[in-house]
Amino acid sequence: MPLAFITLSFFDVLDILLVAFLLYQVYMLIRGTVAINIFVGLFLFYLMWLFVKALNMELLGSILGQFIGVGVIALIIVFQQEVRKFLLHLGSRYNFSQKFSFEKWLAVDDKSIKDNEINALIESCENMSKTKTGALIVITKRTDLYSFAETGQIIKARISSSLLESIFYKNSPLHDGALILDNNRILAARCILPVSDNPNIPGSLGLRHRSGIGISQITDAHVIIVSEETGNISYIMGGKIKVRISTSELRRFLNADYSSFVV
Repeated sequence: MPLAFITLSFFDVLDILLVAFLLYQVYMLIRGTVAINIFVGLFLFYLMWLFVKALNMELLGSILGQFIGVGVIALIIVFQQEVRKFLLHLGSRYNFSQKFSFEKWLAVDDKSIKDNEINALIESCENMSKTKTGALIVITKRTDLYSFAETGQIIKARISSSLLESIFYKNSPLHDGALILDNNRILAARCILPVSDNPNIPGSLGLRHRSGIGISQITDAHVIIVSEETGNISYIMGGKIKVRISTSELRRFLNADYSSFVV
């Protein structure tokens, strides 16, 4: 009876899918950064080692094998920032204590509160745009952002346009940094966010925009930015930014209509 050349069991398929998922997550973290070039170089080095090993070139294979043997440690050293982002991404997205908390189970989706929040955000952004008051507002989605909120001043206040404008007023002690919204509340202000190292970000976008892009790359949070230099309003999601949006566009985005989100 002839033997099958390749046999695949359920666990073989599961193994392939898990490896593909991990590689995809790694790619999503390092795409658009200088780390992608290092990753490609290491991958080519690994392919060369396999090729040398297949040709039974023992001397060169043993030398390359020594580098492969300490490859995990080398990867951690080279990609320490990316490894930190990956672990932070997993820890935030799959925070089961937050997903199964009593507050989550007992929360009621009050449409009127959501409408009030949207109106307050739009009014404050419009006023700050006119006066060229810089603002960085992070809107929490599914990923818990409390670890970032702890870097600033915890507030836990109801959202109002006057309070938002007061926080970002240039002489306010809380204006520097990000403001985090969670569950229709102002969770914290003056928060420190990770800055994106994407080299493709235009030079016209400053640190405020890079911070907004950075937090959206490692979490599912959405970000609103008002430029201090131009007064333009920008919206960020998934590491993508749309600049110079109108208040009507901002309202559509806040109502979860992203059909016109083209970058």
